[in-house]
Amino acid sequence: MSPSKLEHGVPALKPMLCVSIHDVAPATWPDCLRLVEAIRAVADIPLTWLVVPHYHFRPEQSPAMEACLNAALERGDELALHGYSHLDTEAASGGLRARFLRNVYTRREGEFAALSEEEARRRLALGLEWFAARGWTPSGFVPPAWLLGEGAWRALRADRFAYTTTFSHFHCLRDAEGRPVAGHAVLSPSMVYAARNRSGRFLSPRVADATAAMFANAPLVRFSLHPPDARYPELVRHTQRVLERLLARREAVTKEECARRLTSPAIAGADTATTTVTSIHHASSQAPSHRSNSPATTDSAADHPAR
Repeated sequence: MSPSKLEHGVPALKPMLCVSIHDVAPATWPDCLRLVEAIRAVADIPLTWLVVPHYHFRPEQSPAMEACLNAALERGDELALHGYSHLDTEAASGGLRARFLRNVYTRREGEFAALSEEEARRRLALGLEWFAARGWTPSGFVPPAWLLGEGAWRALRADRFAYTTTFSHFHCLRDAEGRPVAGHAVLSPSMVYAARNRSGRFLSPRVADATAAMFANAPLVRFSLHPPDARYPELVRHTQRVLERLLARREAVTKEECARRLTSPAIAGADTATTTVTSIHHASSQAPSHRSNSPATTDSAADHPAR
C-alpha cells in the first residue's frame, strides 16, 4: 500500500524528504551557499540549516551569514541547533567501538558523544542562548557526528526540543503542544557523502542510491549535505540527480514540519505498520542501557563518514 493511502480510516504519512545543510558557520559559509545554489537549481524547496554557534571554537562572526539565515527563515526554511562547538573535547573512554567512532571515524567532532548530563545541559543552554540573541528559536537539535551519549540523551529529553536525529533514525521528542511523546522514532538512515577521500567520493554516491532505493516506500527519506561536498562537482551533480528523482514522488519539508506530522493525533494513532514508525521504549528518567537497543548505542553514527 502506498504510504499516502488510508488504512483503518487513518491517513498514513505522505512521503516526505528532509534535506539538511550541516555545519553552518562563518568558516563554512561559502561552501554552504554553493550547496544551496545547487539545490535551488533543481527546485526551491524548504531546507533545514544545522547551525553551530561556535564552530571549532573559532571567533569569527558573520553578520552577512546571519542576515541570509534570517532571509531563509522568512522563506520557510528552518534553523536547528547543531551542537555548540562541533568538537569532542572529552577524554578518551569506552570500548573499541566508541574509541573508533570518536577518534577515527568522526575525527573528534562528535561533541555530545561522551558528555555528562550536566555538561550536555550546559552546552544546550549555551546554544539556545546564542540562538535567542539573534531572535531564533530552534525546535530541533541534531548532535554533531550524530553521536549522543547516555548523559546527552538524558539532557535532551529534559529540554524543550521537538526532535533529534541519529544517523539511522528520526526521533520525535515532543508534540506540537510541547508534550513529551513516548519515544517515537522513524527508521530513516541518512543519505550522506564521504567527501574526505577519493574512495569515499566514489563509493558514497552509490550507497546513497542504494539507500534511496531501499527506502523508496518509506514515509521519510533524509539527505544530509556537508560543506566539503560543494567542492567536488561529481558530488554536486549527483546531489541534483538524486533530488530530481526523490522530488518526483516526495514532498520536501523541514525537519520541524516532519516532526509535527509524525506527532499529529491522526498519525500518532495510526497502525505502526502503516507509518513505519517504531517505538523505542526507555524511561525518560533513566539512561539507556549499553546492553539494550537504545539510541545511544545503536542509532548513532558518524556525521562525516570517511571524509
